[in-house]
Amino acid sequence: MTEKKGSSGRGQRDLKVKVKTARGRRLSSTRWLERQLNDPYVKRARAEGYRGRAAFKIIELDDKYRFLVPGARVVDLGCAPGGWCQVAVKRVNALGEKTGKARGTVLGVDLQEVEPIAGADLHQLDFLADDADELVKGWLGGSADVVMSDMAAASSGHKQTDHLRIIGLCEAAAALAFDVLDEGGTFVAKVLAGGAEAGLQTLLKQRFAKVANVKPPASRSDSSEKFVVATGFRG
Repeated sequence: MTEKKGSSGRGQRDLKVKVKTARGRRLSSTRWLERQLNDPYVKRARAEGYRGRAAFKIIELDDKYRFLVPGARVVDLGCAPGGWCQVAVKRVNALGEKTGKARGTVLGVDLQEVEPIAGADLHQLDFLADDADELVKGWLGGSADVVMSDMAAASSGHKQTDHLRIIGLCEAAAALAFDVLDEGGTFVAKVLAGGAEAGLQTLLKQRFAKVANVKPPASRSDSSEKFVVATGFRG
């Protein structure tokens, strides 16, 4: 690696990491690594103890829509590696650290085992299983106030196929949300812009008072991802 130097104010240097292409490493991999090393959100995640830059996406969405409130019961679908759960634990007061504030609950589920997070109840579960909704409500001890998902299907390399896959995941997440959300609840999920999300939008508008489509600043500008935030579940 080499460092590219530039001026960023008196007595300071703006250091950009430049990655040399190593033998056996594809150019695309080199570019990805270089982008990661220079991404300010990646650096912030490390500095603030989050498990990934995606934590800042849910932070920015919640700053705008205020659904992760103290006392809220939150379900994070496809929660690995756990950054969204980390944010939710703090904001809903799942550890009971905010005196005088209601204590919330954070439940994370994923196909793979997730390293424990203080204040979060993590379970290895296929949320597409027939009994997933009942298991989730059992672990929560009732209904949820928020169901959120940052899931994305494994990339096939074909843009339209990937778009359809993630819309399918989002629709399945919405179906579970309909089963576990309390009246007035919120559903947040990642989608990819591409034209096939119209059916999902129609469905959500039938079940929620408001549906917004947002691209938070932490979402990379060259990515087609955006997030749907549906509030005021009608039950």
